[in-house]
Amino acid sequence: MPIETRDFDVQNYLKTPEDQAAYIEAALEQGDPSFIAAALGDIARARGVTAFAAETGLSREAIYKAFKPGGNPTLDTLSKATKALGLRLAVVPAA
Repeated sequence: MPIETRDFDVQNYLKTPEDQAAYIEAALEQGDPSFIAAALGDIARARGVTAFAAETGLSREAIYKAFKPGGNPTLDTLSKATKALGLRLAVVPAA
């Protein structure tokens, strides 16, 4: 009997604010700006881009552009996105 598989979609695992915060934290630990942008995009899609746009004050187009793999969001855009998620950006020692 063949093994049955299904496509993985991270959005299925980003239902709670705690899940979303953990996902962003893991993305930040990677240190790859493109990965961080993509992770925020995943959360925006999980929450619904229209709703996320309303929460951030950004346009849907700005969200899709900034928070895609290879996206390059500004600090202002990151700040608005994290604030809408109930998070804040912080700096801690690397060691």
